[in-house]
Amino acid sequence: MTTTPTPRSFLPLTSAVFQILLSLVDSTRHGYGISKDVAGRTAGDVTLGPGTLYGTLNRLVKSALVHEVESHDLGGDDDTGAPRDDDRGRRRYYALTPLGRQVVALEAARLEQLVSLARAKALIS
Repeated sequence: MTTTPTPRSFLPLTSAVFQILLSLVDSTRHGYGISKDVAGRTAGDVTLGPGTLYGTLNRLVKSALVHEVESHDLGGDDDTGAPRDDDRGRRRYYALTPLGRQVVALEAARLEQLVSLARAKALIS
């Protein structure tokens, strides 16, 4: 008998998982788009190599936190990961599932609580 995992059962998230889920909160992206978003958002402090990125994405799909989206369902044509006409069918696009959104929100709240504790101890201002 298999039990359905709860959002809390995924916590704590690894840095790579958190960054990938955070990247998908506001946009459907392909792997390269996720990698560029993470590097840009963290000013290059976090970079996801191809092995980490695609291995993590595969696990997230299996865990139902992320799902693949058919490129013909997408529109657009920019560097954020939206498909261009010439790459349809070649790239895999990923989107957050409702469970994935719950999990990343819970992790953000957990991290916020840790930062509050660090501030209370005067470790950071």
